[in-house]
Parts: sequence; C-alpha cells; structure tokens
Amino acid sequence: MTINHLVLSGTITRSRRFHSPAGIAHSVIMLEHKSQCFEAEMLRNVYCQIQVILSGERFNSVTEQLKAGVNIEVKGFIALQQSRNGQNRLVLHAENVELKT
Repeated sequence: MTINHLVLSGTITRSRRFHSPAGIAHSVIMLEHKSQCFEAEMLRNVYCQIQVILSGERFNSVTEQLKAGVNIEVKGFIALQQSRNGQNRLVLHAENVELKT
C-alpha cells in the first residue's frame, strides 16, 4: 500500500485565482511554514515554502479569504510539477483547507 498525505500549517505569502480552459476554478497559493521539531534529541528550526493548489468548486467558499498574511492548515497530497523552464518541484494539492486564527 502507498500513502501520500501531508498536513502542513503556515502563512500565505502569495495567492492568485484563475479558471482553466475547461472552466475549473483554481487557486494557487504560496505557503510559508515555520516551526521547531526535535531531531536526534536536538531542537531544530524548520522552515519551508511550498506551492499549494486548490482546484474545484468545493473551495469557492474559502478562496476569497486566502490572502497574504492569513494562517491556514492544509491537508492534501504532494505531486511533482515541472515548471515552464523545466525545473521540477513538489507542490501540495489541497483536499481540505482550514483557516487558523
């Protein structure tokens, strides 16, 4: 069995919305995560940025609120995406988004 599930919280640094040629609503946000975790019995500062893609009508009720500076928790799966210049990167495809206060 293979598992691909990621839960990550952080702050939105950028967001944009668009519709595909097929008419599907998409929101693309950049999520910045900062935390501290223990690794090998030592506290480690953790920082990352990841692009999050929200696709479909189910996110319509929350997309207006997804702006820079907003804290969220995203649950979804990761996938490889190749940019126009041929660079590969991991992106998080959201299955659920929760606003955090």
